[in-house]
Amino acid sequence: MRVGIIGLGLMGGSFALAIRKKYEDLEIVGYDHNDQHTLEALELGLVDRVAEELSEFRDFDLIVLAIPVDAIVATIKQLTFVSPKTTIIDFGSTKKKIVDEVPESIRENVVASHPMTGTEKFGPSAAIENLYRGKVIVFCDIEESGTHQAKLARELFSKLGMKIFYMDASEHDKHAAYISHMPHALSFSLANSVMNQENPKAIIALAGGGFKDMSRIAKSSPNMWGDIFRQNRENVLEAIKSFRKELDFCEELIRKEDWDSLYSWMQKANRLHDIL
Repeated sequence: MRVGIIGLGLMGGSFALAIRKKYEDLEIVGYDHNDQHTLEALELGLVDRVAEELSEFRDFDLIVLAIPVDAIVATIKQLTFVSPKTTIIDFGSTKKKIVDEVPESIRENVVASHPMTGTEKFGPSAAIENLYRGKVIVFCDIEESGTHQAKLARELFSKLGMKIFYMDASEHDKHAAYISHMPHALSFSLANSVMNQENPKAIIALAGGGFKDMSRIAKSSPNMWGDIFRQNRENVLEAIKSFRKELDFCEELIRKEDWDSLYSWMQKANRLHDIL
């Protein structure tokens, strides 16, 4: 099987490591606009070689797009030359704009997916072989993908040990705003609220596990997350509005010294972990 991976950072690099363990007779060819990433990917053995042009992927079995969501939209429009048997899988964290922008001539080639995994690190050196194992992958609008492409995608991610869920692209984007996109916005906000203090280093010296857990994802790539917030703007704004309402309610209870209501409010939040 010939596999092209466009984007050789955390997601693309980890996919390369994972798929090598599951398939024999495999050629992995990488492509990345970042020259340093291509060099690192070759040195780390993530890819067998690097493509100079997208046209080199013409007859490949599989092409994975592990790049920021705006780049996915732009790149997928350049892949209209692929074979009818080629499967294109995108790893975008938003889905509606991506599926809407897929050229009709290759719509059956494309499987719109979102692997619900990752870390705050990026670049080829951040690749982890088991990044995908045990995690959820969402396939969106799978009925619009070709039979061959859908079958390959299911088999592939099942082999990687992922749990497969199916959603409408719009539904996915609404849910992702609450469980992924808004938490990143909050983490960036938390980090900046500390950085804006007179002596942030003194505050950080007191930081325990709670602060570190909540601020960890503030180290995520601004380029990637700027694209995500832009593509899923309305849903992210709605999620932030919902969060702000709860934070305002918490603030009001503390101001009024209504400790019983505050306790009940926190107890309600505890129940989230009953369904996780």
